[in-house]
Amino acid sequence: MTTTPAPESPLSTAHQISPSLIATLPGNYYTDPEIFRQESEHLFESMWFCAVRSADLDKPGAFRTVQIGRENVIINRTRKGELRAFLNICRHRGARLCMEESGEVKRSLQCPYHAWTYDLDGKLVAAPNLIKMPDVDRVEYGLIKVHLREWLGYAWVCLADEPPSFEDAVMYAAVERLGDPAAIEQYGTENLALGKRIVYDVKANWKLIVENFMECYHCATIHPELTDVLPEFADGYAAQYYVGHGAEFGEEIKGFTVDGSEGFAKLPSVSDDQDRRYYAITVKPTVFINLVPDHVIMHRMFPMAEDRTIVECDWLYAPEVVESGADVSKSVELFHRVNEQDFEACERTQPAMASRAYRKGGVLVPNEHHIGIFHEWLLEKLGGSHAGPVH
Repeated sequence: MTTTPAPESPLSTAHQISPSLIATLPGNYYTDPEIFRQESEHLFESMWFCAVRSADLDKPGAFRTVQIGRENVIINRTRKGELRAFLNICRHRGARLCMEESGEVKRSLQCPYHAWTYDLDGKLVAAPNLIKMPDVDRVEYGLIKVHLREWLGYAWVCLADEPPSFEDAVMYAAVERLGDPAAIEQYGTENLALGKRIVYDVKANWKLIVENFMECYHCATIHPELTDVLPEFADGYAAQYYVGHGAEFGEEIKGFTVDGSEGFAKLPSVSDDQDRRYYAITVKPTVFINLVPDHVIMHRMFPMAEDRTIVECDWLYAPEVVESGADVSKSVELFHRVNEQDFEACERTQPAMASRAYRKGGVLVPNEHHIGIFHEWLLEKLGGSHAGPVH
């Protein structure tokens, strides 16, 4: 009897490197459309995905459409004030119901092709000649429902028939990072108000953005404003990797602002231990949560192609700050600059992923070794080396 050895991970077959360095993923993991298709299937369409801020859908009939992997999803608020999510596909002939990214309808969603009409709970309520087809089950031929949970003031959806545990897959990421189940709740994110939203169209693979967020080896090089506020970042220290650690503000820094000037009052439930500290959380696959004493910054990524990612960034403040018309520009400007600096670096890197110089990948220095954990997680989700050949 002969045996066939199990295929090795792309990480284990990388070129030989010194003990201080570990291998990255090969370049084709950032450029291959087939690998992106597999990521869409096994990650974006199978895991919980942070889709929309709940307060954006502020009245019955309000809706938003989002692209999640290969599927387009419509999220709307019902007449009872509840959020529902459906595949944005008419059950008749497959036309897309809503082409707009957001809008408001009175009582129903109607397909513009043949006028099949669905109520806000997804039930088929009308269609031309429908009364002549009494055998048509209006629930059975309703819109395809998508699982939805609300957390931190956002609607998270999962396209899987049987979604993973929300508590284990999403909420645990915050508990694991902060080391205290109640720590993230103290920011009261679900009760905060939107002070600013900026949408970035990044010409880079989504993984480059995640990897960038996970390390601070680059901070001293490209983030002068950030390292002025958080001096320890100048040493390349990845604060978001260590449980319970928040990067401390510099001694002369008064607030998390572009010039270190004073921000706003500490959020009511933020503890003294959390004051004057910045915490960063990655919720795989596509969410970054940034916590500072007076506001919260939420990044939500929407991978559109192997070389394009839309990033929506929300700056959230105490309601009274937004209602008063207070100037939030200095706190927005700090992370807006960080975003632009990071995304420019990712766009600079993306073309090199197709170069023969990166055919076997690159390397991670000790300050970046934890990115290797992300790579191993990704490979496990994709089924190991079956995710694609190393060219």
